[in-house]
Amino acid sequence: MCRVLIVDDSPALRRALRFHLEQHPDLDVCGEAENGQAAIEKFRQLKPDFVILDLFMPVMDGLEAARHISTLAPRVPMLMFTSFSSDQVVEEAHKAGIARVVGKNKVGELTAIIESLMEDSMSPPRN
Repeated sequence: MCRVLIVDDSPALRRALRFHLEQHPDLDVCGEAENGQAAIEKFRQLKPDFVILDLFMPVMDGLEAARHISTLAPRVPMLMFTSFSSDQVVEEAHKAGIARVVGKNKVGELTAIIESLMEDSMSPPRN
């Protein structure tokens, strides 16, 4: 069972993501956060296996939260789920420790992407 933390400032989007992800038998949404600062606190409390982050949020954005989370648990995969994707955003996301940037129009592909990233994170590091 993969425990997922959803981080987005939209309560409606968090509910929709939770509903979508929990249709998959191997995914469990263990928590939600409305901004990056809350995400760090929830991450410490809940110790999820996977984190989905929005880019633009109040208090602290997804990139800054990812930087903090990746120092706490560098092997936990993170995915940025955003409407604002560009080459620069993807580059900054990877620098922050985010494995993949996915557009919010790709909800239907999320479970497959999460499974793939989880498999990659379980593989031994390459030398």
